[in-house]
Amino acid sequence: MRSYEQYCAVARALDVVGDRWSLLIVRELILRGPCRYTDLRHGLPGIATNLLADRLGELEKAGIVEKVDAPPPVATSLYELTPRGRDLGPVLESLGRWGSVLMETGRRGDQFRSHWLAFPISRLVDAAPEAPPVTIQLRTGDQPMVVETASGSVRARPGTIEDPDAVLAGPPDAVLGVLVGRMDLAKARRRGLRFEGNVAALERIRPSR
Repeated sequence: MRSYEQYCAVARALDVVGDRWSLLIVRELILRGPCRYTDLRHGLPGIATNLLADRLGELEKAGIVEKVDAPPPVATSLYELTPRGRDLGPVLESLGRWGSVLMETGRRGDQFRSHWLAFPISRLVDAAPEAPPVTIQLRTGDQPMVVETASGSVRARPGTIEDPDAVLAGPPDAVLGVLVGRMDLAKARRRGLRFEGNVAALERIRPSR
């Protein structure tokens, strides 16, 4: 790993996590928790296996990632963030906020994994926390996701749920655009979105414009 050789906190931080893929490895471990090597490869499309091994080694040496043995029946090694690594969570959240304006449209050829939606969805707020919780099923990308309200916050997790209040299916840019309030349903439908269910459930978590 090359150093900027500057007595500056930003430069020192980039010495550790500024290499290509390093922060995306941290992203995967924040969003998914402890991961097998194969899980990380799936969540990092485009990375060469030898480069992933190198980056993990560097992050371990820096005290950001550690390897642990999973209990039976998994019986394999898992990678997880150390407390120092988890401290990077707010950094990635800030980067996500800064980069959200770059997500207005999808780009042809971009890879996508459904669990990446968890970051932008976690910034949403339940407009009626005193009301019964709502659930929204998302069908986009490689796996279904469930959006649910809890104590005023909004979270997303992989999986399916019976009888959701609403279902959003289609291209990820249309699904995300509707959820975060950048796109109305009419425009999203022209982009290929399919919507079923209660519009009020969707409006409850959409930011006011």
